[in-house]
Amino acid sequence: MELMVLLNALVTRLLFVLHSLIGVWRVTAVKKEPKYWLLALLNLLLCLETGLTLKFKQGRGYKWFSPAIFLYLICIVPSLWLLEIHHGTQYCGNEPGAVQVNVSNQDFNQSRDSSHGSEGTDHHIIQTAKVFVNQLSTICETVWTLALHQTFLLLLVVGRWLLPIGVEITRDQLSQLLLMFVGTAADILEFASETLDIEDVRKNYALINAILAVWTWSMLQFPLDLAVQHIGCKPTASSRRIPSLLLCRYSAELWNIGVSLFIQDGPFFIVRSILMGHFRIFNQMLVFFTAKNILVVTLQLYRLAVIMLDFRATILQKSRKGEVSCCPCEPYEASTHATTDQDTNMKEFAAFPPKEESQALSEDQ
Repeated sequence: MELMVLLNALVTRLLFVLHSLIGVWRVTAVKKEPKYWLLALLNLLLCLETGLTLKFKQGRGYKWFSPAIFLYLICIVPSLWLLEIHHGTQYCGNEPGAVQVNVSNQDFNQSRDSSHGSEGTDHHIIQTAKVFVNQLSTICETVWTLALHQTFLLLLVVGRWLLPIGVEITRDQLSQLLLMFVGTAADILEFASETLDIEDVRKNYALINAILAVWTWSMLQFPLDLAVQHIGCKPTASSRRIPSLLLCRYSAELWNIGVSLFIQDGPFFIVRSILMGHFRIFNQMLVFFTAKNILVVTLQLYRLAVIMLDFRATILQKSRKGEVSCCPCEPYEASTHATTDQDTNMKEFAAFPPKEESQALSEDQ
């Protein structure tokens, strides 16, 4: 096992565990109940996954799916839910978002003075750490929650970058995936912060749960790598059927369209439409991002129509030449053993060409 692969695998998962523990600490501090430390036990799943990955995959990733990212979501999302539900008991001075951290020199001087007559440097470091932790506790709850949201999404992107890749994904595909994740993370952060900060939303407990449910649903795209990987297909009889040809030829594009329509922009548009249509909540940013979701959904449907038309034209062209293309990277030439059922399926999908063309095809055959 390469040293760098092992180091990246361990460091990335250690960052996930530390961030999850910070979230659990904040929940325990806000709720003032030690029982919430039990949420830290979820990190045992990540530790188990680390051991299995190091043993069976030598630290490298899996095809199409990242268990480490998925388990990190399981560890941190419950803490963010509890913090958002408990939101609104502290304020940050006169200006929203201002961080009230007054680290006084007196506190540090006291810790330094107390260390002179004791065990020296080690005791001084411990005292300084205690003062620092006490000062962190004075940061208001809303700032902590927003900071956890921001670092959570950043760590998802950075963690996916640091995690060792498997043999099924190239570095070029990984770079494309990371760029997509950056834009996706920004949209998700904007959705959560913009909708949950509305005062009327905070007064409706069911609406908060609905928004958090949609937010959680949108996070499920991060463990998957299907956005940049084509599904391989073999030149078999089943792979030359029309749905299989469409899937293996445009699998990445279809996945991106499905994510936008059913996981991200579609659900975001529904939530914002409900806020404006049913709850009569209007503000400039809400209207703007609703219009953005409408535009993205429309463009994705347009993209789907373009793909279908291009696929239909390709099938028609290949049927005229007596060829079947399995995948863009794996062209497949039809042999004399191609069944008549496959030819019938392709001709039906081509919307029955004129009689002259069909007669010419039969003469060529």
